[in-house]
Amino acid sequence: MAKPFFHYNIFKRLLLLNHLFSGKIRIRLLTKLLLNPSSKVYLRGLEKELGVSSNTVRLELKKLSGMKLIEMQEEDAKAKVKHYSVNTSHPLFGSLRNIILQHVGLDQIIEQIIAKLGDVDKVYLTGDLAQGKNSSFIDLVIVGNIDKTYLHKLIDKAEPLIGKKIRVALFTVGEFKDEHLMDLGVVIDLIEG
Repeated sequence: MAKPFFHYNIFKRLLLLNHLFSGKIRIRLLTKLLLNPSSKVYLRGLEKELGVSSNTVRLELKKLSGMKLIEMQEEDAKAKVKHYSVNTSHPLFGSLRNIILQHVGLDQIIEQIIAKLGDVDKVYLTGDLAQGKNSSFIDLVIVGNIDKTYLHKLIDKAEPLIGKKIRVALFTVGEFKDEHLMDLGVVIDLIEG
C-alpha cells in the first residue's frame, strides 16, 4: 500500500517541477528570490527589472503563490503595496535553491574554489547575481588567509566550467570590516552556518 502513495508523491513533485520551470520570466523570478531568500520584491519593481508587463508579472506571482513557493505581505493596507518573498519553509525550498545555485554556477564556485582554499573565514556574493539578475560576472568578497596565486589558478579552472567571469575582492581577517560591504548593495553570505 505504501508504494502507490510513494509513486503518487513523486508524480506530484515531477508535475510541480515541470510547472515551475515552464517559462523564462518564472525562472528569472525564482532565481531572484531563491538566490537571496531574505529579499522582498514587488510588482512594479519586477515589471521594470524583467522588462515585461505588470499583468505578466502578476500572473507569475499568482502561480508561484498558488504553489505556496512565495508568500505575499502587505506592508500598509492603505498603500496597497504587496511585497513577495520566497517561502523558506516550503518542502522543496532547499532543493530548488540548489537547482538555482547550479543554474548560475555558484555550486561550482563553492565546490571548485571556496572548499579548496583552506583558511576562508567569509565569502559574500555581491553584484547583479546577488540581486537575482542574470549576469556574465560573479562578484565575490572573500575574507581569509588565502594564497592569491592558488586562488587565481582555481578561478581559471572554474570559469570555463560555469561560463562566467569571476571577480574577487580579497581581504585578510584583520583588514576586513563590515563597512566594506555597505556600498555593495545586496550581499549574500555564501558560507553562513
